[in-house]
Amino acid sequence: MKPLPMLGIALILFGAFVVFRGLTYRSQSDVVKIGDLEISAEQRRAIPTWVGVVGIVGGLLLVAGVGRRRGG
Repeated sequence: MKPLPMLGIALILFGAFVVFRGLTYRSQSDVVKIGDLEISAEQRRAIPTWVGVVGIVGGLLLVAGVGRRRGG
């Protein structure tokens, strides 16, 4: 199988996972830093739903574009 359709399918799967299940990542930031004393906070942030939608649309365009180019 060619790489572009595989990439398109991977984008569709990633986008669907983000839209339907949600995906989070950890972010760490320094809250207080005084000399050697350092206090930091760790937060879980969600990847926005629009990222999943863009992944699905981009994947569909890759898969459809490859099929259209090959057929035409």
